[in-house]
Amino acid sequence: MELSESVQRGLQSLADPSAVDQSGFQALVDASFRSLLSSHGDPAVLDLPELKRIDRILLKQIHTAAATFILEAVKLNADSSSLEELTFSTERIEIFCGTYQKHKKELDRLLASIGRRPAQINDVSWRLQYHTKNGQLDKVNEPFYLISLNTENGGSSEDINFACTTEQLQDLVGKLKDAAKSVEKASQM
Repeated sequence: MELSESVQRGLQSLADPSAVDQSGFQALVDASFRSLLSSHGDPAVLDLPELKRIDRILLKQIHTAAATFILEAVKLNADSSSLEELTFSTERIEIFCGTYQKHKKELDRLLASIGRRPAQINDVSWRLQYHTKNGQLDKVNEPFYLISLNTENGGSSEDINFACTTEQLQDLVGKLKDAAKSVEKASQM
């Protein structure tokens, strides 16, 4: 499993019994899973009595590293060997893996609920409008377009509405043509 240096340092601190004692380890692992599964970010997730002895900055670094590791482990369906590489003791690996197995299905559902692709455009409608006067009652007489994109993502339909000037519309059409050419070239390879 590829982890950044900061995540590796945080996990090594979590594995170190001199940085995090055994009761603090269990509380921190539980708090990391709880913060990932909570629909509202609880600012007091790390305000536990078992974690009071740990430096607040180090605690936040360890929590971030643990949460990152948990998400990567669920994403890659990792096993305990990843923790062994980071010098976790056997007892700590058992605690972490037990909590991981208990929450794995919930985390799988959470990750699956995150969209993997952009919405598909089903229909486009547009309307030409004119600005006749601006906020200072000056005569403007500029055309603009009201665009409505009907999109679908995961079975739900949504309209995206925006307004643009003639120049902005020409720029959008040019970018769409470039994108279409790129897709066509990629499909021919």
